[in-house]
Amino acid sequence: MAKTEPTRTDPTVSEDERITPQLWGLSVILTLGGVMSMFTSTVVNVALGAVGEELGASLGTTQWIASGYLIAQATMIPVSGWASRRYGATRLWLVCVALFAGFSALCAAATSIEALIAFRVLQGLSGGLLVPAGQILFAVAAGPKRLGRMMSVLSIPIYLAPVLGTLFGSLLADGLGWQWMFLVNVPIAVISLAAGLRWLPRETAREAPPMDWPGLALVMTGLPALVYGVSQLGESGGSAGALPLVLVIAGAVLLTGFVLRALRARTPLLNLRLFKDAAFSSAAVVIFCMGVALFGAMIVLPEYYLRARHESLVDTGLLTAPLALGTVAALPLAGWFTDRIGGARVILTGLIVTIVGTVPLALIGAQDSYWWLSAVQVVRGCGIGLTTTPALATGLVMVPKEQIPHAMPIFNMLQRIGGSCGTSILTALLAHRIATGPDTPAHAAAAVAHTHWWIVAITAAVVIPSIILVRLEARRRRTAATASPAAA
Repeated sequence: MAKTEPTRTDPTVSEDERITPQLWGLSVILTLGGVMSMFTSTVVNVALGAVGEELGASLGTTQWIASGYLIAQATMIPVSGWASRRYGATRLWLVCVALFAGFSALCAAATSIEALIAFRVLQGLSGGLLVPAGQILFAVAAGPKRLGRMMSVLSIPIYLAPVLGTLFGSLLADGLGWQWMFLVNVPIAVISLAAGLRWLPRETAREAPPMDWPGLALVMTGLPALVYGVSQLGESGGSAGALPLVLVIAGAVLLTGFVLRALRARTPLLNLRLFKDAAFSSAAVVIFCMGVALFGAMIVLPEYYLRARHESLVDTGLLTAPLALGTVAALPLAGWFTDRIGGARVILTGLIVTIVGTVPLALIGAQDSYWWLSAVQVVRGCGIGLTTTPALATGLVMVPKEQIPHAMPIFNMLQRIGGSCGTSILTALLAHRIATGPDTPAHAAAAVAHTHWWIVAITAAVVIPSIILVRLEARRRRTAATASPAAA
């Protein structure tokens, strides 16, 4: 008998491949939480001056409102896997949403800069658990045949956050006062919490391995030290003194100790033995390098609009928005193709599109058309959308279901460290190039163009692990296809 194609009424397709109304509802609820956490990470940046003026603090002090939040987020990422296993991803997510709302209200009520920074750190700690818990819940509920499409939905707030944060942060701070940049989280959290209590899946309690306290101490001190030290080196162009370099070295040593312990411990905080799988390792390399190329590049093009074209901060945010819009537009397509043909080929295609969209920025001049630059950013954004989320989905598909709470924090850590390293390296390159010539728009544009050639090179280097991933994924698909008739 001829083999028939599955139809929409096929029970196998319904169970394994079709996104049910329940899954769409799950995606909406978890995306609300993601929007809230990622929006808050950028919304305050445009109002640091106003906050400092009202609370009587210098800019050097008020910048900890942003830095403290980001460092606290990074600190909690490694803990998210253990906490999800110990308490359940749903319970952890609900508790973090409630805490996030409470700390947001306290931030708005703060009457001193010290109190505001302290509440922001607590807000960052809850946000650092909120997003990974949602991703773990998403990945487990979706299953391997729907993971690409579902992860693309949850990735939308990550790429929209910088645009929405800059735009709405300006509007809220100017129109209602800086307190509303925090109060806006409260109704979103209440809606998310009510919907989560009603519709998120309930998990049965299960025994979790004991906490690896030495490993926790190593990673919770090493990761923030490395991330903060690298970011400070980038922001200062190497002129911030010895402290950032000391932090980078100390963070690297502590994280090396964490890796050595994780490979030897019976119940490690994170199962780093997953890297023995070549496909998992290849996906991890792609995620790290794209963190360098994506988040590092986010600071380069705005400098073009600020230095070469003398645009305002708000206008610069709007002029760089097409990158995020292109990424968001490509995410549904990336998810669909990942589930249909496998993520590796989608990643390779996305890298090529990203390079095509970056080369024109490496040839940028002081008088280029804004329409042309917007179109180029859309193309580059599409390439990023076809690369980052499929890499995450492909890496998760490669691991057993029970290992997802280990794999997700690993990928998040690699992306965060890659982004910090990329920001530092590319900022230093740009600053050095600008300092070697006259203070003119043409020279600023040439410096931005030169830095984009480095971004092209970094992106091109990722092609190698992506090709390896294509071959490994094809081999696994052939093995699965051979095993299926035997199982039947």
